[in-house]
Amino acid sequence: MKHLYRTLILIISLSFLAVSCRSSEEFVPEENAAETLLKVKEITNATHIIELYSATGTTSLGYNDLKLRIKNKSTNQYEKNATVSWKPVMHMTSMMHSCPKSLVVTDTKDNSLYSGYIVFQMPQNATEYWDLTIDYSINGSAYTATSIIDVPVSSKSKVSAVLGSDNVKYIVAYIDPKTPKVAVNDLTVGVWKMQDMMNFPVVDGYTIKIDPRMPGMGNHTSPNNVHATQPGSGKLYTGKLSLTMTGYWKINLQIVKADGTVVKGENVTDANPASSVFFEIEF
Repeated sequence: MKHLYRTLILIISLSFLAVSCRSSEEFVPEENAAETLLKVKEITNATHIIELYSATGTTSLGYNDLKLRIKNKSTNQYEKNATVSWKPVMHMTSMMHSCPKSLVVTDTKDNSLYSGYIVFQMPQNATEYWDLTIDYSINGSAYTATSIIDVPVSSKSKVSAVLGSDNVKYIVAYIDPKTPKVAVNDLTVGVWKMQDMMNFPVVDGYTIKIDPRMPGMGNHTSPNNVHATQPGSGKLYTGKLSLTMTGYWKINLQIVKADGTVVKGENVTDANPASSVFFEIEF
């Protein structure tokens, strides 16, 4: 019995040691240990430290799935009853604008974790930059915090901001597959429109036609693709993306209204090898 007792004490001690040694840069949600998030940065004010997380520990041009936690500086505990909103703003030399973004919601498996997405449609440069303001309230008290967000140039096109023939500015972003395979992949894209400089609502009821091509291989296409459509109002668009071999692919796009009107993008033909709207992937 004494030996068993000592063994149990050792196991418990090692468990506490493992928890205490976990890096603060890595966060495993309380009830979903399979999901590991990496810290992008900390945004602070006088009362709280807001920890911003993503799967990669970075923010990038295009669609970003982001999560955050709010740590109370006085108690060192994470707030579980906050109401959160955010506003990304691009500071250009002559104007400011925002971008597509979701509501911020409480994670269903860990109520100290808040989730949403932001779609950065243009990169920073030497004189122009993005910042992110997070507004939140806790038990009737309002707080705010702001920090610059890094959005570097991307080597592959994963987001397009285009002016349609209907004089509407559209933002189209690639979301999935994050890890493409030689297979028929589940495809997810997002479509938004610029209502004004600060508001970019989801576009409902359109179709995003896709035509994947390999420019380095005779511009051949692939079979069994399914154009992306919405499962419901306010949702992201889903379809099927067929990739028949590894390498560089250009996913040519057409933005099509419910009545069949193509507002942006062209058919790929021998005379026209690419659409003016496209995504790029390489694997």
